[in-house]
Amino acid sequence: METIIQIHQLSKRFPVGNGEFTALNEVNLTFDKGEFTGLVGPSGSGKTTLLNIIGSLDAPSSGEVTVLGQSIAHLTHAQSAQLRNRHLGFIFQTYNLFPVYTVFENVEFALLLQHLPAAERRKAVMEALEWVGLTDKAQSRPAQLSGGESQRVAIARAMVKKPAIVLADEPTANLDSKNSHHILQTMLRLNQELQTTFLFATHDEKVMSYLRRIISLEDGRVVKDERIAAHSFIKSNS
Repeated sequence: METIIQIHQLSKRFPVGNGEFTALNEVNLTFDKGEFTGLVGPSGSGKTTLLNIIGSLDAPSSGEVTVLGQSIAHLTHAQSAQLRNRHLGFIFQTYNLFPVYTVFENVEFALLLQHLPAAERRKAVMEALEWVGLTDKAQSRPAQLSGGESQRVAIARAMVKKPAIVLADEPTANLDSKNSHHILQTMLRLNQELQTTFLFATHDEKVMSYLRRIISLEDGRVVKDERIAAHSFIKSNS
């Protein structure tokens, strides 16, 4: 398998008063292309901090994080932006859709940063909306959508540029059980069809039931790294 994320002795510390808080403590992990993996643990365990560093939204205090061959600690702001714009997709629990834009425009926004021709953008956006079953909502605005539909738009926006990696931070936190399973099934299908690597930060049992690898964090350390056997995965989601 092709390794696309390498993490070596990663630590992240934040100043607190006269001292500091260690959010991540000497973490060592690797992720291969096509993984469907979750970071799990209680609040404050370091899940979101680790996602943010992998996504080049933050930098390590020490250690090395390499994403698609690029060292996060040594990227300039412009290089970090280029990595995110071209190769990474982000899905958040709050959707983060632009309320004044249509569904089409929200998904298209990710492509505007790549300066693609209008016809190419339109084709890619409609393909992404077809992936999530929302072509009929292309001209709707976020206020006209349900929570499940809004999160599906967020998935389409993350996937429209066919990124190598999608980082999803508690993507089902605001959804009911039915919509959660629909969202997860959509992401799993895209993972399998496009070989996109999905990395979740979650404490949702529904999400965990779909994962093929579960990494447990506690007080900023990896305490367990478990790969789910294929037969168990199929049985639990059949």
